[in-house]
Amino acid sequence: MTSHQSHGEQLLEINGVELCVEPFGDRAAPAIVLVAGAAASMLWWDAELCEQIAARGRHVIRYDHRDTGRSTCYPTGQPAYSFNDLTLDVLGIQDALGIERAHVVCQSMFGGSGLILGVDHPDRVASLTFVSTSTGADDLPPPRDLAMPAEPDSSDAAAVVEYVVAGAMAFAGGSPYFDEAAIRALVERDVARARNYASTLVNHYAIEPDGPARGGFGDIAAPTLVVHGDHDPFLPLPHGEALRDAIPGAELLVLKGAGHDLPRPVWDDFVSALVRHTAGARP
Repeated sequence: MTSHQSHGEQLLEINGVELCVEPFGDRAAPAIVLVAGAAASMLWWDAELCEQIAARGRHVIRYDHRDTGRSTCYPTGQPAYSFNDLTLDVLGIQDALGIERAHVVCQSMFGGSGLILGVDHPDRVASLTFVSTSTGADDLPPPRDLAMPAEPDSSDAAAVVEYVVAGAMAFAGGSPYFDEAAIRALVERDVARARNYASTLVNHYAIEPDGPARGGFGDIAAPTLVVHGDHDPFLPLPHGEALRDAIPGAELLVLKGAGHDLPRPVWDDFVSALVRHTAGARP
């Protein structure tokens, strides 16, 4: 069901491709662009979560990356774009919606987009929030053993759903908040809605990560909030702590009981911190 805060999904021509974008809330309010993690469409930023943020006086934008959801898809295993292209899509969305500066929230793999935006395009970024991501330093703890199933036959939608649900369970890291029924419903919608879910599963992982043209995390000047679950098995909590330490003035919000995700029971803490952060006050 569409949230009453939503303006509806829009297919926009951006940077030579078609991106599906959904804004929520008052267009005159401070804008927050939500950048999902690898292989994640906009659905992984739950509509109800977006509505809660919008109800606190923010203009929230979620969107489908290339190769997810209703956005442009490429042949499976052949993404004709770079990591930097995906990052520039954020600025293209801002341009299309008339947003000069946005508060950008980047999750997991696309924390790298937040780094590029913060260092190379600081005039377009009002603040940054990194969710479940890392500096990538070699001395940080590796992922814990994740019980991942074998990759499914992409033509078997039921098997694909089982595979993605099992992966989400593994990445939850034993969180008491993991809701298998809710995740299954989300994944079923995601698979049914996608132009080509086989490309969704692999194409983001087939591109090489980019960095900024110059500098690193220490060169980010935008106010920065780091959000990390204490059950994260993929990027254990020291990754979030290292990110906080690497960015001048950054603050860390530890989500108790959360894994490599944002389960519903931590939404109140996350939304409150994000609203304070995007108002200019420290959480």
